[in-house]
Amino acid sequence: MRSTWNVRKLITGAVLLFASPALHAAKKGATPSSYFVYIGTYTSSASKGIYVFRFDPSNGTATVPQLAAETKNPSFLAADPDGRFLYAVNEVSDYEGKKSGAVSAFSIGRDGKLTFLNQVPSQGAGPCHVSLDKTGKNVLVANYDSGSVAVFHVAKDGKLGQPTASIQHVGHGTDPLRQEAAHAHQIATSPDNHFVIAADLGLDQLLIYRFDPQKGTLAPNTPPYAKVEDASGARHFAFAPNGRFLYVLEEMRSAVSAFVYDASSGALTHLQTISNLPADFNGSKEAAEIAVHPSGKFLYASNRGHDSIAVFAIATDGKLSNVEYVPTGGKTPRGFALDPTGSYLLVGNQESDNIVVFRIDQTTGRLTVQGKPLDVPSPVSVEFVKRD
Repeated sequence: MRSTWNVRKLITGAVLLFASPALHAAKKGATPSSYFVYIGTYTSSASKGIYVFRFDPSNGTATVPQLAAETKNPSFLAADPDGRFLYAVNEVSDYEGKKSGAVSAFSIGRDGKLTFLNQVPSQGAGPCHVSLDKTGKNVLVANYDSGSVAVFHVAKDGKLGQPTASIQHVGHGTDPLRQEAAHAHQIATSPDNHFVIAADLGLDQLLIYRFDPQKGTLAPNTPPYAKVEDASGARHFAFAPNGRFLYVLEEMRSAVSAFVYDASSGALTHLQTISNLPADFNGSKEAAEIAVHPSGKFLYASNRGHDSIAVFAIATDGKLSNVEYVPTGGKTPRGFALDPTGSYLLVGNQESDNIVVFRIDQTTGRLTVQGKPLDVPSPVSVEFVKRD
């Protein structure tokens, strides 16, 4: 498998992107910076790869989404801290004849175009999550199918180098269908960049590693992990802006568990678990994404099956209380993201092929639909990149 870039489509997309009336209106008097919004997708049907549109947080307007780069199954995306490069996992299990997925690197142009830089094996099958450390010098990848994690050095030109760490998780959970083996689902650094945490759905654990950002290496921490309840399925997590609390989304029981984070030791102490669904819901439980508002006052989590965003208020002690459940305006809400100003939430409905924009009430955290849905095939993840 090799990533390609269709120049003709990309040039056409760029013309449409910047000829948009919404964009010209946003440029006239917008004081906050606008953003490129990149959408990761699955390419098994109509999608060709990564899509992009421009978003103005001063009024919630967006341009027409266009193809930014062709690449296979770029299900999760992450931009470097300076907004110069974008990285995508290629969620496959057979890369160049090896039982591995891939990670692709792109440079971000001033017009939103992505230029392919290079691609490397992800060191495991079915990579489903990618992030960067706080220095932007290391790319971290979680391989779901093989239950492993890896770290890659980033060169000055944005290209990915050889892996500096690769760790295979070992064990299984209590559910014989979903947890027959380890299934790493997210990997990210702590706010101070001293630790790396990996959520493993198959093990019901948050594995904690000591992290050396200069060498890009991982070492088991003491304690080595924090446990969530059996058969809950730790999927994704998010830190509070103050760094004191970490919130874990549990896919298999659609719940959120709050932990107190000790920055000196990396230890996580369980604080609370709260359902992500209404008490009377009896359908499929498949929570997908989680995010904390920049103010630290609210938390959001998506539910596939129920097709909703659960909104929670965060108390000063870190505990959560439910505010509301909001329909996402489509089927199978997978990934979502809050714009960096905290004004809007954008959610991708995978089986409805659209992105829905919600305005966030800054006092209550409640969500209100903003404008019409944006057409994007099989959206899976949402990544904001600041642009003046």
